[in-house]
Amino acid sequence: MRDAILILDYGSQYTQLIARRVRELGVYSEIHPFDWPLADIRRLSPRGIILSGGPASVYEPGAPTLPPYLLEVGVPVLGICYGAQLLVRSLGGEVIRAAHHEYGRAQLRLVADSPLFHGFARGEEFLVWMSHGDRVATLPEGFVCIGETDSCPAAAIANEHRRLYGVQFHPEVVHTPRGIEMLQNFCFRLCHAQPSWSMAALLPESIRAIQTQIGTGRALCAISGGVDSAVAAALVHRAVGDRLSCIFVDNGLLRHGERSDVEELLRLSLGAELHVVDAQQRFLQALRGVTDPEEKRKRIGQIFIDVFEEKARELAAHGPIDFLVQGTLYPDVIESISHRGPSATIKSHHNVGGLPERMRLRLVEPLRELFKDEVRVLGRELGLPQRLLERHPFPGPGLAVRIVGEVTPARLATLRAADLIVQEEVRAAGVYGALWQAFAVLLPIKSVGVMGDQRTYADTICVRAVHSTDGMTADWAPLPAELLGTLSRRIINEVRGVNRVVYDITSKPPGTIEWE
Repeated sequence: MRDAILILDYGSQYTQLIARRVRELGVYSEIHPFDWPLADIRRLSPRGIILSGGPASVYEPGAPTLPPYLLEVGVPVLGICYGAQLLVRSLGGEVIRAAHHEYGRAQLRLVADSPLFHGFARGEEFLVWMSHGDRVATLPEGFVCIGETDSCPAAAIANEHRRLYGVQFHPEVVHTPRGIEMLQNFCFRLCHAQPSWSMAALLPESIRAIQTQIGTGRALCAISGGVDSAVAAALVHRAVGDRLSCIFVDNGLLRHGERSDVEELLRLSLGAELHVVDAQQRFLQALRGVTDPEEKRKRIGQIFIDVFEEKARELAAHGPIDFLVQGTLYPDVIESISHRGPSATIKSHHNVGGLPERMRLRLVEPLRELFKDEVRVLGRELGLPQRLLERHPFPGPGLAVRIVGEVTPARLATLRAADLIVQEEVRAAGVYGALWQAFAVLLPIKSVGVMGDQRTYADTICVRAVHSTDGMTADWAPLPAELLGTLSRRIINEVRGVNRVVYDITSKPPGTIEWE
């Protein structure tokens, strides 16, 4: 059984980042709700526990609490922000509203030695990232202050005897430059975890698990052209060979060259059995006259299910199929168990939803423990080409949600041509790999222009490029002015019917990455 660090989620926007930082150190981590039962904690047998931050105040009615059994586990505990305040309040200390909220960078001074700060010197000052409105006023018995800032006299605290630690800043974010050293000290010096988590070690383990689950059965996998479904298919194909059949539905809403790329990857690179279903006309017919984004998604999802089910029945005529392979990732799992409960629906999921229960297929989800960056590493271990693994995420409904308004063959052709130019130029500029996504959007806006001494009234293309780690939040990317100029010039000159290009500088939140 691999060593693990348990992360209890109190609602912080950085909870997943904590888990990813721990995994980057080679230690497996899992995220669970703050009230995860003691029996489950003991089954995981973690080497240590991290309490995440959160938006609540510990003294508010209904605020998440520290389960009384948590400290019975007997492993080191690190509380971050809200987690630190909760530790203090639960053990008899006092937390008060701070006179001044402390957000952003601050200078932390170390005032005592601690294994948590091994490699740091007492009296040393360094940058940390603060985000809190409350502060610790009185320490519980047995605790000492080990770090302070000008406005937070107990910014880092410790009870060395009980191996309990708290920090009022976020060591997991890049704005705390030496935060990774603190997490390293917690995992290795305090928890004595072994760095046994790697994709190279996971690969044979995953193959054995898939072989055990599928046995001598047959499986289906829906291929989208994205990284997740491709890696899932490659992994299952490595495990069961030709007992995996892949289905790729060409919905007519794909990027330039997408279908041929998928065929080349699956058939030539992997040698997997691939069935391509051309359903372009069915999808376009269903989208005729539809402008509402949710209605677009629902219709695309339903037709996908119908098409997939028809092909699955055809394949099952040659022998029963018992399993369905899906590229579910760990963030999808976390969202379903978050202590905050189901969030308000912003929009339907980018990827097409679940298949009907009447198909009675058992799920195989070989990537459900992994973050997106880990999936890419696993793909490299499987020998998948880099051009696939570095591909930007693409929504399940495809270009339909990048056309604001009605989807028609003519508007698809316009967007596809503009998007190809975006892909070519961000690659040529050497920034493709640094971006989470870069793409074109066709707006339902026409504007007046002058082209070739003639007045025009033509379409508008919006270029969108963002930085992100998981797609849950994103910052707009400040692309070089020269690159933006090239994009505008090429799109207007080469894409018929477009006379204006704009650049989207909205982050997520308040916007979303996609326009629909």
